[in-house]
Amino acid sequence: MEQTQQAVRLERARRLLAEHPVVDGHNDLPWALREQVGYDLDARDIAKDQSAHLHTDIPRLRAGGVGAQFWSVYVRTDMTGDEAVSATLEQIDAVDELIVRHPADLRRAFTADDMEAARAEGRIASLMGAEGGHSINNSLGTLRALHTLGVRYMTLTHNDNIAWADSATDAPRIGGLSPFGHEVVREMNRTGMLVDLSHVAAGTMRDALDTSTAPVIFSHSSARAICDHPRNIPDDVLGRLRVNGGIAMATFVPKFVLPEAVAWTLAADRNMRAHGLHHLDTTAQAMRIHADFEAANPRPTATVATIADHLDHMREVAGIDHIGIGGDYDGTAFLPDGLQDVAGYPNLIAELLGRGWSDADLAKLTWRNAVRVLRDAEDVARELRTRRAPSHATIEQLDGAAV
Repeated sequence: MEQTQQAVRLERARRLLAEHPVVDGHNDLPWALREQVGYDLDARDIAKDQSAHLHTDIPRLRAGGVGAQFWSVYVRTDMTGDEAVSATLEQIDAVDELIVRHPADLRRAFTADDMEAARAEGRIASLMGAEGGHSINNSLGTLRALHTLGVRYMTLTHNDNIAWADSATDAPRIGGLSPFGHEVVREMNRTGMLVDLSHVAAGTMRDALDTSTAPVIFSHSSARAICDHPRNIPDDVLGRLRVNGGIAMATFVPKFVLPEAVAWTLAADRNMRAHGLHHLDTTAQAMRIHADFEAANPRPTATVATIADHLDHMREVAGIDHIGIGGDYDGTAFLPDGLQDVAGYPNLIAELLGRGWSDADLAKLTWRNAVRVLRDAEDVARELRTRRAPSHATIEQLDGAAV
């Protein structure tokens, strides 16, 4: 009987996603292509099944009911200065090339209207998000240039502090945002670039919410009340999204969603570093080392229900109008059972249907909330540009010479 009910829910989930597809807040495919094949898109042709190498390809995006994707144009935090800017541009170039190579399936999107147009055409709206403020090298002009090139959000930090913002996974240095950091937020509001608060310290979250006049996003973060990891969102911050108008997009990374996985992941990361590899490395060599470690140390496994627990809590605290999905595919070594790749979204929707979520609520979770947030940010930017010129402030002027 339960299997029959699950099959019915899964079919209902697929029908819902056909009308209200997933807007996924964060996918690291561009970095995986850089690391694995140096952007040789013939070697990783995503028009074909790439399940041996990647979490993402077009057939599985279609099977998963994905209608819009924020492609992360992430660069490592050990890349700094002009090197970080150049690497970000190379990531943007890779996304551009993917869109040009697959015009029947991918559509470039800059605006909420573009997202709706892509849905009407049956194509996947392709947007970009820069992951880490080091990508702009302390330059508001570079920030504006990234927006011109199509970047529609910037995560203020990645795993390490930057000169003007504290990260969730580094020792606090500022306590949140510096004066220049606040100016970055204001300039993002003026250009229409969404302020992404995934990866940032709780103090940075609160400072950004104090300053931003546009909705913010968490492109791939879950609930700290369910899994006490600094990458997750405290309840007081989730609650502020009701006033700010923003959106928290739940991530699938087990070490952020499953308490039992936190200690295991710390040990696995130490093992990677002991082999001279970065703990976020997803190359074939790194995966072999991960597999050997897991064989000796069985991994706690997250499930679809784990993610649903986070979404239940986030809906309760932030409200149904302020939640979404940001899987972090191709940016993590491990994923929950049932969500092993981008084809898994129907399993999550079916789980939520089984918990009593309505079709209207699920349509907000998958599509409507994210489109509305981008449109609201566009409206704020349009108004701000009538009364605020581009800022040319420097970090030295606002934070002092010793930065």
